[in-house]
Amino acid sequence: MRQVELGTTGIAVSEMFFGAGSIGGIGSSPATRGLGMATDEALERLDEAYEVGLRVIDTANTYAGGESERIVGRWHQERELTDVLLSTKVGNVAEPGQDGISLRADHIERQLALSRSRLGRVDLYLSHAPDDRTPLEETLTAFAAAVDAGQIRAFGCSNVDVRGLEALLTAADRVGLPRPGWVQNEFSLVARADERDLLPLAAGEGIGYTGYSPLAGGLLSDRYLDPEVEAPADSRLGIAPAMYADAVTDENRLRVGRLADLARDLDVSTSGLALAWLRWHPLLTAPIVSPRRTEQWDAVTEALALDLDDELAERIGSLFD
Repeated sequence: MRQVELGTTGIAVSEMFFGAGSIGGIGSSPATRGLGMATDEALERLDEAYEVGLRVIDTANTYAGGESERIVGRWHQERELTDVLLSTKVGNVAEPGQDGISLRADHIERQLALSRSRLGRVDLYLSHAPDDRTPLEETLTAFAAAVDAGQIRAFGCSNVDVRGLEALLTAADRVGLPRPGWVQNEFSLVARADERDLLPLAAGEGIGYTGYSPLAGGLLSDRYLDPEVEAPADSRLGIAPAMYADAVTDENRLRVGRLADLARDLDVSTSGLALAWLRWHPLLTAPIVSPRRTEQWDAVTEALALDLDDELAERIGSLFD
């Protein structure tokens, strides 16, 4: 698997990350705890990710109430790996009495210490979402202090829009603090809003970009082409349908159907072709893939073997315009 630069951080990362948001639950919601991968299957998926060549594991302090971090940390410690980067996030509700996103300096300090105790170390650190109540300078200062102290190697921001990124860059430059090194937002063939303005801004400023939900919860596959087919109870769409409500539309099903026709002509899976398009995308550093079953790695390996030319990639993109 290729190594690519994460923005201007000076850090090389694998061209795909493994997303641990389904370990122990689905994301940060307390309602989905216990509905994700159990420990044994999570350890298997992490082993498989390493075998495929993924060298960044992406998690968060609030995924499954911290269980995702604990299992990733156990895997990393037991395997004694030296070439894997551990990435996690801070900001979501994690403490008693916390009434919303917090990127206060004291909150970041406490939660980073907790994440490091679970994971063993933190290489890449992200704000999970914007905090409108805390001055940007306070947050940036806290992240910079963590870098200076050797507690993290680089920091970024997740779930930000173009105005939020502009504000962060302006604040960092105004007070002479380090800028965030990358953005991590939802991005797939059916979630391309960032192409309008955020991705060009990030690329122009040397900011990396990693995309989560690259298959829109499984919509970008052959599973849900028939609108009469209900999502299995143990699938992402079955467990957390609200997360993908904007993507699961009749119009998008028709678009995925056209992608499936093209995939058959190319003798690849629909999901493999969707991931190959992300791998081709010139402004995307790396998609974050999250197979829950062994056979779902087939789409990843197909994508890694498929080097799209610009003409084909643009044809795929036009199916979703």
